[in-house]
Amino acid sequence: MDLIIGGAYQGKLEYAKEHFHMKDVFVCKPDLPELDFSKQAIYGLQRFVLACLRQGIEAREYLRQHQEQLADKIIICDDISQGVVPVEAEARAMREMNGRTLIWLAAEADSVTRVFCGLGQKIK
Repeated sequence: MDLIIGGAYQGKLEYAKEHFHMKDVFVCKPDLPELDFSKQAIYGLQRFVLACLRQGIEAREYLRQHQEQLADKIIICDDISQGVVPVEAEARAMREMNGRTLIWLAAEADSVTRVFCGLGQKIK
């Protein structure tokens, strides 16, 4: 698995398309706590985390249960851990769950790349 993280609108998807020659991408939705593992890449994982939170599902546990299906995937997720802590309880809980999920994914990933201004920096 390859994990690509970075701030919103920093060029993560374009970076992934260029470096991994991606053709099919599943785009996560904030109201659907499911992933399509038949696609090469999963984009916007933070939206999946939000959907899980709203349904009372622990995103990290869902991904652990589908670990084998993630082995050859490219996971693209916004890093929402920077900046001011949100006032809204749901936003804080989502930020925390997204962080726990990214910690687990980073540990399991073959590579981790942070993208800033369209430039990738390999972390792992």
